Amino acid sequence: MRTRFPPSPTGFLHLGGLRTALFAWLLARKTKGTFTLRIEDTDKTREVAGAAKNIVRTLVWAGLSPDEGVMLDAAGQVTERGEYGPYHQSKRLDVYKKYTDQLLASRHAYHCFCTSERLDQMRKAQEARKQAPMYDRTCLELSEEEVQKRLASGEKHVIRMKVPREETICVTDEIYGPLVFKGHTIDDQVLMKSDGFPTYHLAHVVDDHLMKTDMVNRGEEWLSSLPKHLLLFRAFGWEPPRYAHVPLLLNKDRTKLSKRQNDVAVEDYIRKGYLPEALINFLALLGWNPGTTQELFSLQELIDAFSLDRVHKSGAVLDLEKLDWLQGQWMRKIPVQEFAARIKPLVAEKFPAASTDSKFSERATLIQERITFFPEAPDMLSYFYETPKVSLDLIANSKQKISKEDVPKILSLIQEALSRVSDAAWSLREVTTALESLIATSGMKKGQILWPLRAALTGREYSPGAYEVASLLSKTEVLDRIKKWIV
Repeated sequence: MRTRFPPSPTGFLHLGGLRTALFAWLLARKTKGTFTLRIEDTDKTREVAGAAKNIVRTLVWAGLSPDEGVMLDAAGQVTERGEYGPYHQSKRLDVYKKYTDQLLASRHAYHCFCTSERLDQMRKAQEARKQAPMYDRTCLELSEEEVQKRLASGEKHVIRMKVPREETICVTDEIYGPLVFKGHTIDDQVLMKSDGFPTYHLAHVVDDHLMKTDMVNRGEEWLSSLPKHLLLFRAFGWEPPRYAHVPLLLNKDRTKLSKRQNDVAVEDYIRKGYLPEALINFLALLGWNPGTTQELFSLQELIDAFSLDRVHKSGAVLDLEKLDWLQGQWMRKIPVQEFAARIKPLVAEKFPAASTDSKFSERATLIQERITFFPEAPDMLSYFYETPKVSLDLIANSKQKISKEDVPKILSLIQEALSRVSDAAWSLREVTTALESLIATSGMKKGQILWPLRAALTGREYSPGAYEVASLLSKTEVLDRIKKWIV
């Protein structure tokens, strides 16, 4: 199957766009087909410099590299590859003119000379009559002689499609199922603007035919335009591709996703430190139900499981708590050495001693089950590289039945037990043995020993366990942090 993703370079790629690209990419991979990236840059007034490059880089970051069309070369510059190019629509204007002329010749399109002022007046009059705004076909009534005369004089004009108003268009969408559109509700859409650039309606039909697209994945907002596109395919005598209109992403209040309530650009999530695996996993589950209880999906697992018949028709609410949960799950899947390597520069930037720390990988392992984003690592490991600020209120714990008066006595017992472990033998096993022996002989509960020790060593209410932290600090450092609380 040949699928495509055709973004406009008007800014950063949005979450909805990445999800649409993901679905198209998955279908291409599942069918051993081709995923094409086409840049729809016909609206030059809204084009943002560098946006096309950012879009390609974002797809590559997400693991959705295109097989054909616009891509990055070895030097990281935007290039094109494929036999159906150019893949930038702005480079295909002669192609669109050729097919527009064909529609004019077959009477499926006509020239329109109406000014924007006249069209505004027409729409206001229609609204006053409670009619849906629709072109009134004033220019369709012009004689061929009049049209040629006005063209020869250089009068500004557009080209509109001529919709067969008496027809009913029936189609089956891959997600929404059977749909029926009445011709009299369909406007005579502008196909070619006065500047010689095509509108989306013409350009995508021509391109998807010439580029042999089998499946068009796009947002639900294009559903109302589907009959126009099918009529254009028919006017050209072409077989249309299959269409799958993906439901919208929604804010928590079920309004359309907007940057007023959420970050919408993928770039924002990259900057915050989300893993591509987590974001892609999250987007796949927005509107698609795998039919099982499985929640973690690699790209290969998504390829194997994905199908359009399990995509919901209703909009999908953006649940960022679920995204953070997935982020944490994918952080835990990173191999230990890779995880340590990725956080080491961040920790070393704040604590230079970390760069030569022989125990860094072991210390990093302690936080991998707790961390959500890499930049959290320096703070989470800080107590290994600086003496933490600890309060008596933290060490004392009413839940563990440890009063402030109990603290010196308990830490004195811990100091005595750990002092018996030699420097050479200092390890997780020996520290654990010493502390468990103390718990067994002291008559105190486990938490009454381990909570004060962990609090004194880390200064944190939440941290890795006391055994692990103590064993990865030196014996001297552990005893120094304990003794300041012993009167």
